[in-house]
Amino acid sequence: MAGIVNNEGVEYGDVKIANEVVAIIAGLAATEVEGVAGMSGGITGGISDMLGMKNLSRGVKVEVGEKECAIDIFVIVEYGSKISEVAFGVQENVKEAVETMTGLKVIEVNVNVQGVNIPKEPEKEEPRVK
Repeated sequence: MAGIVNNEGVEYGDVKIANEVVAIIAGLAATEVEGVAGMSGGITGGISDMLGMKNLSRGVKVEVGEKECAIDIFVIVEYGSKISEVAFGVQENVKEAVETMTGLKVIEVNVNVQGVNIPKEPEKEEPRVK
């Protein structure tokens, strides 16, 4: 990222944002979208691997340049959600969050839907006695 320049035109130095930082911001922004059940480990993690809030950077692959970045996100959607709307919501939310927080221009957000979370019905217990 280019150096920071104050109002008098004096440059203070360069700012470098780690890929991991952009990945965490993108992962958090993706999980905020309604219909996203969680992040997936991606191709290497397997589609059955749904990740909790601790691993926000997993399921996110980023390429960060000096002024731009590209993001690939692997998500699992809730059953009954319209996948195209969820994916578009993820794209918008991730782009806005990353650009606002880092100042980097997001050139693409690729959403990879790795699975659908089907809620389990609670098992009905049979009464032991009749």
